[in-house]
Amino acid sequence: SAIPEIKSTHSLVAKHVTKEKWDKLSGIVTKTSGFTLAKAIACAVEFDNQHCGIYAGDFDSYRDFADVFDPIIQEYHGISADAKHTSDMDFSKITGNVNPDAPVKSTRIRVGRSINGFGLSPGITKEQRQEVERLFASASKKFPEDLSGEYYPLTGMDEKVRQQLVDDHFLFMSGDPNLKVAGMERDWPEGRGIFHNKDKTFLVWVNEEDQLRIISMEKGGDVLGVFKRLANGIKAVGDSVKAESGKEFCLDEKYGYVHSCPTNLGTGMRASVHIDLPGWTKDGVDKLKARCEELALQPRGTRGESGGQTGHTYDISNKHRLGYSEVQLVQTMSDGVNTLYKEDLELQ
Repeated sequence: SAIPEIKSTHSLVAKHVTKEKWDKLSGIVTKTSGFTLAKAIACAVEFDNQHCGIYAGDFDSYRDFADVFDPIIQEYHGISADAKHTSDMDFSKITGNVNPDAPVKSTRIRVGRSINGFGLSPGITKEQRQEVERLFASASKKFPEDLSGEYYPLTGMDEKVRQQLVDDHFLFMSGDPNLKVAGMERDWPEGRGIFHNKDKTFLVWVNEEDQLRIISMEKGGDVLGVFKRLANGIKAVGDSVKAESGKEFCLDEKYGYVHSCPTNLGTGMRASVHIDLPGWTKDGVDKLKARCEELALQPRGTRGESGGQTGHTYDISNKHRLGYSEVQLVQTMSDGVNTLYKEDLELQ
């Protein structure tokens, strides 16, 4: 078939899906979920605002369409063609923590995980999606006490439960145009759900953008405690899934933990705090952005905890995903936040 017109002309897809590559790869259909290159680049074809513009429908996509994925991943993450990725969740290696005096409102760390043998969200079949849900629901019944809680499937959800999840900002919704065009909302809401522990500090989203989106969070700035809970939670899910199905999480020696979006490859980790930085706000947001860049951090504005813009609360997170271990990224974020806080006092 002819190469489609790519509306996102400045995207990585437009740059790396050449006619030669299209002619070579467009006829390939992946084994796990019947995915194609046309499905992978649907967002770049449909929309004109994509930076990356490509998703994987299964682990096979990264291999079968490597001529396209490899250069995109290398360019986006700034890695070399022969780079290897090493994971490390050993929280005992973290030194120090966020200064308890720093005005940190909350801390949140999330990763994604995919179970071998099932498609990723853009390509996963209905049967595979239901099996991922079944494996997770079963795993969640065996969690240790501090992680134990309740799994709430989206299908047939009680209105009171739904409202509570909305109030807690835990519920994910349908209707995101990107996820729709990428194929992630097929059979909605079948096979999707949300788990959280009793304290609401450990959450898992099932079959949203990733098969499993695992989240650890709490009020205050105990980054080490949040990371420790995350590590224990990932292990609890992985051990249980393996015991029940013999399957492990998809882990690639080059690309780390496999996610549907190539921007999340590697650790798939976003470790963030909400912190008040009045000094930096006074100095100028552009200067804060530049400083964060030097510290390998990414700042975003927040809408404030209560919904109103406080004016100086920022979401500060690690910038990198691939090519660094989880321990390195959490350490970088923790140290960087302490640096920003110290400088903020001087700027006030």
